[in-house]
Amino acid sequence: MTANEEKTLSVLETRTRQLILQYQQLSAENAELLDDLVQKDNELREARKKIKLQEGTIANLKMARILEIGDNDLAAAKQRISHLVRDVDKCIALLKGLGPQAEPTNE
Repeated sequence: MTANEEKTLSVLETRTRQLILQYQQLSAENAELLDDLVQKDNELREARKKIKLQEGTIANLKMARILEIGDNDLAAAKQRISHLVRDVDKCIALLKGLGPQAEPTNE
């Protein structure tokens, strides 16, 4: 073998070792990233479970709040809804061309 061939072979051998080392480093980094991904996926799954539990708790609290409404609050709410329904009926009557003097029917 000539000196030039030996030099070329030596350079090829060095580059091959560098590629192998780089491959090993990238493989290790890839394994770490996969572990992190699995960990983050588990954390996300747990967070979603907690969110669903909290949403259920919120729904229960809202229902409890509705049930806590006293007679005065309920009467005021019914009165407010009746007023809003009358206003909507008047608006519908106006839109139908019956005029502002038309009395809407209460059902």
